[in-house]
Amino acid sequence: MRLLLQRVTRAEVRSEGEVLGSIGTGLLVLAGFGKGDGPELPGTRAWTALLNKVVDLRIFPDAEGRFNLSLKDTTGDLLLVSQFTLYADCRRGRRPSFSDAAEPETASRLFDRLVRDLMPLVPGQMATGSFGADMLLDFVNWGPVTILLDSADFA
Repeated sequence: MRLLLQRVTRAEVRSEGEVLGSIGTGLLVLAGFGKGDGPELPGTRAWTALLNKVVDLRIFPDAEGRFNLSLKDTTGDLLLVSQFTLYADCRRGRRPSFSDAAEPETASRLFDRLVRDLMPLVPGQMATGSFGADMLLDFVNWGPVTILLDSADFA
């Protein structure tokens, strides 16, 4: 699993002209699942570590402007959007290969589980996109701050 965290002052996801979710200050998290990710991933050490990193990572400024506060500390919001392109392989040719991405059925189940497991941990509002939909994201990256978390680093 790969999670791309972006610290935002606001974020919104739309599909077919309809707002699916929007948040204020907090994190926009793009979530992708790889071929090696499966039903056993939830409940593993890597799964738990990534969930905790999302809400506990100190990437929000304190009164002195230092990265000392987490999403929990700031009671921030979270917008979670599925993003299979986090598994793009661009090493050959000009067209990315997505052969490392999980099959849609597996990824959909994992995304639903991620939503369910993150919801009680998020101190503010939580919103999501729609798995597999063609979506438009509108957000203001604050900083900019963008951090990539990969479950392979926590296994």
